[in-house]
Amino acid sequence: MAKPKRAPPLPDKQRLLRYIEEQGGRVDKREIARAFGLKGAARTHLKSLLRELADEGALAGSRRRRSAAEARLPAVAILEVSEIDGDGEVFARPTRWTAAAPAPRIRVVPGRGRGGAPGIGERILARLAPVGPGLYHAEPMRRLRSQAGEIVGVCDIVGRERRLIPTDRRIRNAFVLDAGAAVEAGELVAAEILPGRGHGLGRARLKQRIGRIDDPRAFSLISIHAHSIPLEFPAAALEEAASVAAAPFETSGRADLRALPLVTIDPSDARDFDDAVWAEPDPDPGNAGGWHAIVAIADVAHYLRPGTALDRAARARGNSVYFPDRMVPMLPEALATGACTLSPGEDRPCIAAHLWWDGAGRLRNHRFERGVMRSAARLTYAQAQAAIDGVADEVAAPLLETAIRPLFGAYGARKRERDRRQPLAIDQPERRVVLDDGGGVASIAVRPRYDSHRLIEEFMIAANVAAADALASSGLPCMYRVHDLPDPEKLEALRDLLGQIGLKLARAQAIRPRHFNAILAGVAGTADEKLVNEVVLRAQARAVYSPTNIGHYGLNLRGYAHFTSPIRRYADLLVHRALISALGLGAGGLGRERDDFAAIAQEITASERRADAAERDAADRYAASFLADRAGAELAGCITGVSRFGLFVGLEPEGVDGIVPMRRLDDHYLHDEARHALVGRRSGHVYRLGDPVRVRLDEVDTVTGSLSLALLAHEGPDRSPSSVAARRGRSVEGRGKPRRR
Repeated sequence: MAKPKRAPPLPDKQRLLRYIEEQGGRVDKREIARAFGLKGAARTHLKSLLRELADEGALAGSRRRRSAAEARLPAVAILEVSEIDGDGEVFARPTRWTAAAPAPRIRVVPGRGRGGAPGIGERILARLAPVGPGLYHAEPMRRLRSQAGEIVGVCDIVGRERRLIPTDRRIRNAFVLDAGAAVEAGELVAAEILPGRGHGLGRARLKQRIGRIDDPRAFSLISIHAHSIPLEFPAAALEEAASVAAAPFETSGRADLRALPLVTIDPSDARDFDDAVWAEPDPDPGNAGGWHAIVAIADVAHYLRPGTALDRAARARGNSVYFPDRMVPMLPEALATGACTLSPGEDRPCIAAHLWWDGAGRLRNHRFERGVMRSAARLTYAQAQAAIDGVADEVAAPLLETAIRPLFGAYGARKRERDRRQPLAIDQPERRVVLDDGGGVASIAVRPRYDSHRLIEEFMIAANVAAADALASSGLPCMYRVHDLPDPEKLEALRDLLGQIGLKLARAQAIRPRHFNAILAGVAGTADEKLVNEVVLRAQARAVYSPTNIGHYGLNLRGYAHFTSPIRRYADLLVHRALISALGLGAGGLGRERDDFAAIAQEITASERRADAAERDAADRYAASFLADRAGAELAGCITGVSRFGLFVGLEPEGVDGIVPMRRLDDHYLHDEARHALVGRRSGHVYRLGDPVRVRLDEVDTVTGSLSLALLAHEGPDRSPSSVAARRGRSVEGRGKPRRR
């Protein structure tokens, strides 16, 4: 008797998506069923799968991927808090998001429950409501506690109890620490929060002794542990790194670039060098006035093969994290500061982007190749700038004509292209914490900004655009760096605010960066400059990684991918592997991770957010320690944020933020979100973002990195109703109290 035919297995979502992608998205349900041999009830299952994929944003009519704005979220979902912006507003991401497009932006609005706003990393069950394209509001229903939360804190001894004082400023309660007699007062520890009893102090069990809080190195360690940044590499990854770093690389089959004076140009405190540059006038008579440039990038894909222990460790980290006293690298030191670093005078494998642009800086052509290079010098931004300004030192002088001057000439053309393209022109100052020999803070300084910085930026942008372009038509996945359109809700609030100060933001169908640039240029040098710059910045979406290209709004580019820093960003390594596979450049191309780009995009975007938060937290603690001996001093500052619980003030010139609590103000103030202001209920007095103030530094907490301030004087313009009316020549009698928003 013949055995009955076994029905073919039902495809899962991943397999189904892969098939649809292989067909270029041009496939209907009947063709899919035929391809998988599905009949009868199996076709019903297929219909359900396709509906689920469409709802998740992975499909749109089986023809194209949905954008984040089109993807739908359920009415109730579990969210993880991912960001708290300068106004204290809380944003979250869905814990489950399988679409290829970036997840929608979710703002957590104040709920009716008690306990204050959730902190970064907390999970909540929330009710969701769409409020605009790609934007949701979430009202928390309840917080979700994990079975074993972790906390970092300082041990204090009270009577016979050891208590843990949290380093996170949002956690106000101490915990009884189950640690034994070994832990001393002043020790910094990581602990596991134990299930509570509903009354009294919570309890925590010791997991790890980190160090002493009075050690200056403790500030970065607090951030590393608080944000769960992996500090130690698995033994297998370290062994693999040592082995591949020690093995000589094969130069045959690689273009020999060692005769070219390629140079690296980096900050003076840089710890890894993964990009080198060179340029010459284009000898092609058809491109008179144009340039040929090479951006040579460390060939990390030569050392990290997909699926290895080393690759898994790099993916788990996502990126390197930089603190004033240390770096937590994405790769083990044998590679991060050894074999992969483009050290002067050392032969290194590289992937070189040959770029040709015309005299107006427009990219005409590009070509990628694997090569071997030898850096002619390691220059700092200050060295390169001094050289082109006529003060070359002994390192830069021999390279002035062969390397430095041509680089600045090529940059001049790219600058013309940038001026024409008009990317968003918000230039935020970058502050650097400078440590002394003992690890304490010597100073907090604004990093100088030279044309040499802009030169490297433009070369890197050109190479990144070329990489995205090379992969766009290859049929292979690309990890794009995407930047969505501005938040519609904040854009409308920005229009209202600009209208109040006599400025107008066009209601064009598509607001482009040049519209913002015109506004920024219009307020330059005025009392409203800081306000407008900050609010324009906050109206923008945050850049993310995605296998779906929606362009880069801020740079005003149709396609953009990170290619230039594979030592410190996993995204760049994926782009290198894709180029190797697409262009047939040898071993080290894409492996099975090509089917997992959507998940990896979410992972590395989250890792980037985690690194940013950890670096910011450590900088806050270093800054607090720097100001500790100035408690009681009167300082100048600027309002950098307004919220329902007070004013954030950036102290000048350090740029360190402290808070003036609402209870310390002279009136009951209402938070006017649209105006980014606090409005006095009785007086009508207005404190607005960007206003100059004078404050007293009352309290400094180096453990949490928080500064408590008292407001002494408001040096901005008086925006109270009486003052505004006086300027306009009319009375305000009978107007009543400001309306609650």
